[in-house]
Amino acid sequence: MARESPFVVIPFQRLSAEALTGLIEAYVSREGTDYGHGAAPSLSRKVAQVRRQLEEGTAVIVFDPALQNCNIIPRHTLPKTSDS
Repeated sequence: MARESPFVVIPFQRLSAEALTGLIEAYVSREGTDYGHGAAPSLSRKVAQVRRQLEEGTAVIVFDPALQNCNIIPRHTLPKTSDS
């Protein structure tokens, strides 16, 4: 028996501006990306990049009801469903 997706996609437009900014800031603060020898982008620049990805649809916000948490993931990593 196929298991349903463990999370729900939440349109970023449904969050208040403050909640969206807080979620993006929490996400970029824990991402752990290696920037090589150059300086890491500023928090505001990383937030702007993720916000743009959400607006373009290349990233989505997901809510896991079992864990009661939200995350941001690349859209292409979403599991395929019969209606997608």
